[in-house]
Amino acid sequence: MMILGIETSCDETAAALVTGNGEIRSNVVASQAELHARFGGVVPEVAARRHLELVAPVVREALGDAGATLDDIDAVAVTARPGLIGALLVGVSAAKALAWARRLPLIAVNHLHGHVASLYLRPLDLDPPFTCLLASGGHTMLLDVQERGGYRVLGTTLDDAAGEAFDKGARLLGLGYPGGKAIDELARHGDPSAYDFPVARVPGLDFSFSGLKTSLLYRVRDLPAGELEARRADLAAAYQRAIVRALVQRIEAVGAERIAVVGGVAANSELRAALPDAALAPLPLCTDNAAMIASAGRYTEPSVYPDYLSLDARATA
Repeated sequence: MMILGIETSCDETAAALVTGNGEIRSNVVASQAELHARFGGVVPEVAARRHLELVAPVVREALGDAGATLDDIDAVAVTARPGLIGALLVGVSAAKALAWARRLPLIAVNHLHGHVASLYLRPLDLDPPFTCLLASGGHTMLLDVQERGGYRVLGTTLDDAAGEAFDKGARLLGLGYPGGKAIDELARHGDPSAYDFPVARVPGLDFSFSGLKTSLLYRVRDLPAGELEARRADLAAAYQRAIVRALVQRIEAVGAERIAVVGGVAANSELRAALPDAALAPLPLCTDNAAMIASAGRYTEPSVYPDYLSLDARATA
């Protein structure tokens, strides 16, 4: 079996071919990071228009890299929720057109399930049960994963996601976009103990990062004129340490024997070092990609032709 995956939930236009047993035959990602860097974050309308330009070339490239044609495809999987609605509509429309033209099944995938399903691809091919930390630009969640077809939410963020906190923190420090990578790189040259940033204490297994972001804002404002440049690396290191500490504390509170970490924040070097025994999504599969969507498609009920013609995108999970 061969699944064509399509992902356009935010600012990556991606297509991939994945076999039924989880082998990645191709995985193409066209990032819009440079396009949105001038704005300091993703502009939804700009992202949607760029997806329109890229989705067909990216699908062609994925087929070419796999040495395959549309005749080799058995099903099409696409991110249908959650995400930026305009961006999602581009991917859903493209997937519906491809599936309809070939009378193929169409699989509507939850983007969050896709992140978890990145763990089911070879060579990792992790088997449940495990507790999964999903930390990205739009979501921060603790999940109880008992089987590959889904999960149960144990905790979620009450305000900002961890990735969003990284992006907003980078903006306060005058760094580039995407902020997570910029802070990670700068923090290597700083002293994480130079500042003591708070970790929010909220009930249960939920997260909160808005107070941490505000604390960084006040620290930056309180610096004498001209001193930010000298203290920027220390601020980045201490701010990153606080985010990682918040994530690790919640994982430890679960007390699970098997831990996995997925999502864009899973690429953070300090978080990976803090969880040496965890199953970590491979770096190319941490950020949004279509291989994870095709992987989730293996465990999601498909819609047959022509039932999926009424499928619509949804901005929320």
